[in-house]
Amino acid sequence: MSHHELVSNFLQAAEQGQADTLAQLLAQGVDINATNRQGRTAIVIASLNRHYDCVQLLINAGADINKQDQTCFNPFLLSCLNNDLTLLKLVLPAKPDLERLTRFGGVGITPASEKGHVEIVRELLANTDINVNHTNFVGWTPLLEAIVLNDGGQRQQEIVALLLAHGANPHMTDKYGKKPLELAQEKGYHEIAELLIAAGA
Repeated sequence: MSHHELVSNFLQAAEQGQADTLAQLLAQGVDINATNRQGRTAIVIASLNRHYDCVQLLINAGADINKQDQTCFNPFLLSCLNNDLTLLKLVLPAKPDLERLTRFGGVGITPASEKGHVEIVRELLANTDINVNHTNFVGWTPLLEAIVLNDGGQRQQEIVALLLAHGANPHMTDKYGKKPLELAQEKGYHEIAELLIAAGA
């Protein structure tokens, strides 16, 4: 089998969830970090398709869990973006680089906060030292994203409370100088405003 065929079969096995085939091809010497045209490795492909047995096999075999594809996806960031707690719990023991950025310049907790992924945010805050005050390319922290980019509902209130309890700075402004409290009040998110005031905003 040629090198190209080995890689093609390996990536296809990751997409289809064929852990046995992955193991066989690894034994034949395939590059575990080979990529497709989108820059995706087998572990990224398996993560996208929620083939957790394949993800675990690839972690155990030494796959580069931090390598990002052309859209900046890697297993850790995918778990945060897609609200995939199972994937996150598989990846965290492998010590992923928590400073890798999404294409918008956020760290993992940034999109999780924006999208209302309470369980992901809770897991990250409880079991990692991820930067809760990281500022992305548009000047927003996870706290600002949780307020500005969602509906102010129960899940967002929980996330704001979690972020504040774990050191999120209620005084950090957006690039226009607006503070979280001002933004919450503008949107009519009274419960979030109360949480911010209680935190000293």
